[in-house]
Amino acid sequence: MLSIYLQGLALGAALILPLGPQNAFVMHQGIRRHYHLMTATLCTLSDIALICGGIFGGSALLHQSPLLLTLITWAGVAFLLWYGWGALHSAWRGGIAPEQDSALKQGRWRIIATMLAVTWLNPHVYLDTFVVLGSLGSQLPSADARRWFALGTVSASVLWFYGLALLAAWLSPRLRTARAQRIINLLVGSVMWLIAFQLAHQALTD
Repeated sequence: MLSIYLQGLALGAALILPLGPQNAFVMHQGIRRHYHLMTATLCTLSDIALICGGIFGGSALLHQSPLLLTLITWAGVAFLLWYGWGALHSAWRGGIAPEQDSALKQGRWRIIATMLAVTWLNPHVYLDTFVVLGSLGSQLPSADARRWFALGTVSASVLWFYGLALLAAWLSPRLRTARAQRIINLLVGSVMWLIAFQLAHQALTD
């Protein structure tokens, strides 16, 4: 079963490493050292729910309801455009000075709401967990093998989100300069809009 666990770990890492809304938000909170461990925990718990749902039968629901995937896709497009606009607007203003940062920190519940949105309104999350992981998990020979596969992918999420939050917090003194913030916001905003346009293009052409 170790080989199945390592397979799940490697696949989970491959799916989670690219920069997306979740990673950008965790990194952002880590740089500010503002509820970054809470954010990593909530992202991890959401991933656990989605991974288990996909591997243990949720993929069938998504395949049987194209309308549900369409609604998720367009809600995700709208959210990514809004989130990307906020990042690009901050980059255009020149970033946030350290002395202004504390005044602009979000409250706990707003952070939770934003984290839930960047996770559950991101269609790529469902494609990764319900389609990719669900399809591979359904091919495993036994329920025990599926549990080890799920444990491997969950381990990748735990290691990545906590590692990213702690690394961003550790590098915070270097990354909280106005120039670094401008570059980060420009990168995040551009990636968010690129993902949104790709999702919209796929939805219109399918």
